[in-house]
Amino acid sequence: MPLKRHRSVSAPAYRTLQFTSEISKKNNPTTSKRISQESNIQGTFAENTCRCPCLSCRRNQIDVGKVYTASYTKALIRTSSQSFFIVLTEPSAMLSRHALVFAVVSTLIVTALADHLRASENPGELSPALLKELRDSYKPDNQTRLLHNAVTNNEIKDLALNRGILRGHNTHFSHKIEFKANTDQCSSGRCWIFAGLNTMRPQVIRERQLADFEFSSAYLQFWDKMEKANLYLEQMIALRDADYLSREWQLVNKWSLSDGGWWNYVVGLIDKYGVVPSDVMPETHSSSNTRTMNRILERKLRADAARLHKLHKQGGSVDDLRKLKQQAMKEVYRFLAINLGEPPTEFEWRYEIKKDATQTGKEPLSEFVPTTDADFSSTRTQLSPLVQYTPKSFYKKFVGVDLRDFVCIYHDPNNAAYKHYQFKDARNMVGIDDMHFVNAPIDVLKQAAMKSILANQPLWFAADVGKDQSTKHGIMANRLYEYDTLFGQNHKMTKAERVRYGLGGSNHAMVFMGVDIRNGKPVKWLVENSWGDDKGDQGKWTLYDDWFDEHVYTLIVDKRFLSKKVMKVFEEKAKVLPPWYPGAAGIDAND
Repeated sequence: MPLKRHRSVSAPAYRTLQFTSEISKKNNPTTSKRISQESNIQGTFAENTCRCPCLSCRRNQIDVGKVYTASYTKALIRTSSQSFFIVLTEPSAMLSRHALVFAVVSTLIVTALADHLRASENPGELSPALLKELRDSYKPDNQTRLLHNAVTNNEIKDLALNRGILRGHNTHFSHKIEFKANTDQCSSGRCWIFAGLNTMRPQVIRERQLADFEFSSAYLQFWDKMEKANLYLEQMIALRDADYLSREWQLVNKWSLSDGGWWNYVVGLIDKYGVVPSDVMPETHSSSNTRTMNRILERKLRADAARLHKLHKQGGSVDDLRKLKQQAMKEVYRFLAINLGEPPTEFEWRYEIKKDATQTGKEPLSEFVPTTDADFSSTRTQLSPLVQYTPKSFYKKFVGVDLRDFVCIYHDPNNAAYKHYQFKDARNMVGIDDMHFVNAPIDVLKQAAMKSILANQPLWFAADVGKDQSTKHGIMANRLYEYDTLFGQNHKMTKAERVRYGLGGSNHAMVFMGVDIRNGKPVKWLVENSWGDDKGDQGKWTLYDDWFDEHVYTLIVDKRFLSKKVMKVFEEKAKVLPPWYPGAAGIDAND
């Protein structure tokens, strides 16, 4: 472009120039004031776009314009990143074109000063310059446009699914426990109850030669809610003088009444209340869909807690508070009985055995009564005598296992191996122990699990089920979904890092029912879930061993399958981990 001489400016020129960032003035008055106070530069302005050969002007695309107001004149300077006003306050003689260049260059210096001051005061903000850099970094090339079209028109999981894993997938296992995989926790956080009962279910089916059998989860759910309500009000009595902003207070009110739980919750409930068959106390809408029931119960108990604390402030004793609590617990019992049904104290029950049952069953076949179906006279079955049970006597007869023979081993790389730990307040009842465990290397968990399965003993375990598992295909495999490859990102983290940053920990309980062993090492594991038989492989999942390494944390195992070295650690005093430790709140605690 040919150079053009600047014409004279007919409007009055000025001597003192104040440079103020329009953006800074709006968003950061402090920065704007500092620039105004520190900038006092000689110069003038031109009416039109600057065409001088100055490299500073050309590099920063300076646009100089003139604006008149009633009391003063100001020039608007625009750069590629910000806008500035040159405020002219004192008349003087006309200045040359080079004075204008000097003013423009000075303005650029002030621009840099403004950016520096703003960066020093708000170093972490998304500044205009950074936003421009981010926009410039996005390159909508052919590959990016194709990816955009794919992602916006499809399920991301389907695009990221690792087809290589699907190609090599099979459901063959060298060792498998026979079981019926059709339990369904529905829209509730009771996986820990289902998993606990499902470890006992195969034994009952096998020993009694039943076609099928299921324990009542609603029965244990009723008593879990009762015990948690009582524990919550007891904690509120204990915290009657606590600051409501304290962390302990906040966690008690956040987690105490949820559906979540641990293995020790199962042990405490069965030891105190026993078990019943599912047809004695069947599922209800509220047992399977707990959200509304939980919210109403939480609202009621928090109101009870407020009344307890009001009575305390009025001078009520602890005995007075407990009397008020007892009245509240009557209302809780009524509420739960309306929602779940009243749990039986005694019941009559009998069962039907397989047509091909043999004398090898636990009860002599001579005690069974042959029956004939009225509509199908050729169908004959064997029916047990009608017997009266209590929930505890039923457990003793049909299960009879001492659940205290089972202990918890855990794998958390953030804590030292072969040490005893305890999650503070991880319990659902007054008077039972908190959840505690020995932290061990992952291979210790695998060896114990293999020994248990080979002995036909299912295992309760807990994992981070939100990672790399397909409900559609019934697969759990490391890198089953390659999101990082799909989007060109780096997602690499260790197991310890995932725990520390809230991306890892036990959040769902299931049962190991089989293992595929090759050359003495596990390749994959057979899992019974509690999501119904319409998910996974008819309620079953294949868990590959690399997924075990990355996402399994908790295993409940019979003591006889653990070494003396591990069992010796349980004799040591447990180190207490705080209730806010990752995973301490309990399985499915937020459901």
